[in-house]
Amino acid sequence: MIKGITGGQGIVAGGGSMSYPYIPQNSNNPIQGMIRLNGQDMQVFDGSSWITLSASYATVSLDPEVMDLLQWARAQRDMALNRMKLAQKNPALLKALEAIKRAEDNFELLEKFVEHDVESTVTTSP
Repeated sequence: MIKGITGGQGIVAGGGSMSYPYIPQNSNNPIQGMIRLNGQDMQVFDGSSWITLSASYATVSLDPEVMDLLQWARAQRDMALNRMKLAQKNPALLKALEAIKRAEDNFELLEKFVEHDVESTVTTSP
């Protein structure tokens, strides 16, 4: 039986709580406190009768930041697929898409130089 669920990074776990019945200790009654399944119900023997335990359900979901990131990634993917679809039908758009790719590649290359220069300046400054 699962007693609890804990969410990790990016995961939210929640749910109801379980209300346990009071079962007094009685070493003279060996089945007191025994748990059984009866159909869909979980029951506990209190020494004189079977008591149905209340149901509890857990919910697990992604936290809002993760959901925002997924929505952003989905939008980026959809935009890229739409651009490719349009570019395949229109040569001018295909050239523009190729120009965007070259510009991004150039940006990444220049970014590495700038980052290296900034790191060098920070480590050598007094």
